[in-house]
Amino acid sequence: MASVVLKNVFKKYDGGVIAVSDFSLDIEDKEFIILVGPSGCGKSTTLRMIAGLEEITEGQVFIGDRLVNDVQPKDRDIAMVFQNYALYPHMTVFDNMAFGLKLRKVPKDEIKRRVHEAARVLEIEHLLDRKPKALSGGQRQRVALGRAIVREPKVFLLDEPLSNLDAKLRVQMRIEITKLHQRLATTFIYVTHDQTEALTMGTRIVVMKDGFIQQVDSPLALYEKPVNMFVAGFLGTPQINFFNTVLSEKDGGIWATFNNTSVRLPDDKAKRPEVREYVGKEVVMAIRPEAIRDDEAHLVQYKDCKVTANVEVVEMLGSETLLYLTIDGVSAIARVSPRNTAAVGDVVPMAFEAPHIQLFDKDTEKVIAN
Repeated sequence: MASVVLKNVFKKYDGGVIAVSDFSLDIEDKEFIILVGPSGCGKSTTLRMIAGLEEITEGQVFIGDRLVNDVQPKDRDIAMVFQNYALYPHMTVFDNMAFGLKLRKVPKDEIKRRVHEAARVLEIEHLLDRKPKALSGGQRQRVALGRAIVREPKVFLLDEPLSNLDAKLRVQMRIEITKLHQRLATTFIYVTHDQTEALTMGTRIVVMKDGFIQQVDSPLALYEKPVNMFVAGFLGTPQINFFNTVLSEKDGGIWATFNNTSVRLPDDKAKRPEVREYVGKEVVMAIRPEAIRDDEAHLVQYKDCKVTANVEVVEMLGSETLLYLTIDGVSAIARVSPRNTAAVGDVVPMAFEAPHIQLFDKDTEKVIAN
């Protein structure tokens, strides 16, 4: 097993294109770390530099205590699982899984033991004699995982391994990969653009944008305490609601006003010096869909955060209902009870849960308070 450390890593291409900028990260032994961000943010390039498939322009990469900048991929003691599975179509599942071990001159008995053990763990023992064309997408992905497992590497690198699967199978494979990490107790570095995968699988998440790390933290900390508007908006489904507001002081409190609607900040937030600095200025107020409530208890509890909403669209999802609203001319989404009876065209009272209001600087987009 091994830790992975990246120190001030850059990747620059010809023509001055910088794909990764000053990337520094300490990944602990046995950690499940997720690199997440939109397409082109540098996450896959970072993974490929760890693997040795991309040359590092500047900086250092360590696997364990070993500097691997100039070490060939085959000698880094890593295994990589790709988005497109990369299976040999003319080989059986057994031979696909065994191929890397045969190249390393591992004894036949040991190859057989490792392949059957990995197949048992992944529940694909009955597929060992089949060829990839006879497998479903999910089965091919398990074979690709199996090929990585048999190598018994120090570090697993997974590059968007579920993106080719349908939605139901992605959920199932998310659970399987999480179980696999727990069973193998090995370092996993996982790249995805899917923030649901990131939030449900990782022990820590690295959020990237334009080659830079935006924030590194646990899933819950990223969700509840984002450092900027990009992180707040990228994580969470449906996306967080943003309102351009002006802060003002009245009735012994601080209020955020957009158009003709005002909501009162909770006192503990209003008393912070970093919030008071923005009184009289424009800020961006943000609130998650689940913190916009329509039940009577919340309407009473947060009477100073009550708003009037026009219902534009209703999405009934079984376990919950999403209301697409217009609040004083601003679009918003609320996640409410599946027993909610609101219909398109209704005008309904809603309440913002004051403790969950977040504030961001309008120009820098950095967090003021959350």
